[in-house]
Amino acid sequence: MATLKELAAYTKLSVTTISRILNNDPTMVASEETRRRVFDAAGALGYKKHSKTKVASAMRLGLAEMLTPAEQLEDPFYLYLKNFAAQECMERRIDMVPLTRQGDAFVHSYPAPPDGIIAIGIFTREQLEALHQLSPHIVFLDSSPDEARSDSVVINYRLGIEQALDHLFSLGHEQIGFIGPAEKLDDWKQPAPEMRRQLFIHFMSTHNRYDPSLLIDVPTNAALTAQAMTAHLQQGKPLPTAFLTANEENAIGAVRALKGAGLSVPEDVSIISFNDTPLSELTEPPLTSVSTHVQEMSRIAVHILCERLSKTGFVREIPIKLIIPPTLVQRASTAPPRQ
Repeated sequence: MATLKELAAYTKLSVTTISRILNNDPTMVASEETRRRVFDAAGALGYKKHSKTKVASAMRLGLAEMLTPAEQLEDPFYLYLKNFAAQECMERRIDMVPLTRQGDAFVHSYPAPPDGIIAIGIFTREQLEALHQLSPHIVFLDSSPDEARSDSVVINYRLGIEQALDHLFSLGHEQIGFIGPAEKLDDWKQPAPEMRRQLFIHFMSTHNRYDPSLLIDVPTNAALTAQAMTAHLQQGKPLPTAFLTANEENAIGAVRALKGAGLSVPEDVSIISFNDTPLSELTEPPLTSVSTHVQEMSRIAVHILCERLSKTGFVREIPIKLIIPPTLVQRASTAPPRQ
């Protein structure tokens, strides 16, 4: 049975337009040709309209987030995870209920608890138990703190770092630096070595190319990264021919500082980012990036959570952990080093 998303791809119309036509929205202005195209596509692809009332009453998912809306603007990766999860729920006619943090507890505005919970990011052990008090069915998105009880969807960082470095090696780069934090909170919000940085050091050491002077330790923040890069240049520290950054904020800040110093990306320094949200394409130059497939991560999280709920028919009893393989997307921020 086709989805609204598949109908949109088939007809080249938006999901909203198709939904309003199929639901006979009286305020929808569309030509007879457009309406005929939508209904013909629905018949050809086997689309069947769901009863919104029936499905909405059948499933309600809570959304728990580690970041506030203001914090998400500083690290849009988590904002995209949330928005894509909400989009998938809308496609499936599932209600998504925001869960509000009150200390270590989570509250919601509905009289009944959610059937399941999508938990985006990392949480303390106390917060984990609070979530389990609301529902036994939880999927963690971008963390895996509770594998004995809960589903999780995480990124294969090891493969992503390897792909990025292989690309730079193939271009002829030998002096490669890393920009990002030395530490980051682990899956239980405890300080731990930052995984991407650790993997970078491991692979560079394996190739006998690791140079600790080419590490710039800075939070994943564009303004702070620009300051740290400027200080690195002003202090006369060595400049590699390429940098790998922990995320797009680090990459954006690095590009800004390099341009301010009269250097060009990628002619003087190549940059590879991590995550590949839409920001990567909007940066000048567009960033070569390790795509973590943000939309697919969110879609899969909703899908495997629904498998744990008895109202969906098939019920999976045991939790699973899905590790998403990233893909390197090549754009204009990488090139062979100057001779």
